[in-house]
Amino acid sequence: MSDYQVLTTATTVTDDRTWLASLDGVHEAQTIPVDTSKLTAGTHYTAGTQNQPRHIIKSGIPLGKIAASGLYVPYNAAASDGTQILAGFLVAETAFTPGSTRTAGALLWRGEVYASKLPIAFTPPAVANTTAFIHYR
Repeated sequence: MSDYQVLTTATTVTDDRTWLASLDGVHEAQTIPVDTSKLTAGTHYTAGTQNQPRHIIKSGIPLGKIAASGLYVPYNAAASDGTQILAGFLVAETAFTPGSTRTAGALLWRGEVYASKLPIAFTPPAVANTTAFIHYR
């Protein structure tokens, strides 16, 4: 005779939002499509594990919008495809399945940010190179 028991586990993840200087703009975040094929493991996201197989994009990643596709990818000041214009920052950690090419995210396009506390190195762009209304501290 066997004794089978159902085992349930739960994982709670808390966003590292130390980069936010205030909550201004967080509640007005815009839902956006993110091109996950343009993200780099270890830099833009934490790779999944056997126990938690989905990849997690870090909150605070600066994003730009590819003009041709309308998809959001990491901001790149040296690009010429539209991503050289800062659109804003990913507000919350966002999970996506390995192998998928898109996921939905939330864009902070207005608010206050500690640029030195973002998860990647970032230099705020000139006003002409952003569509976001961000104040940097």
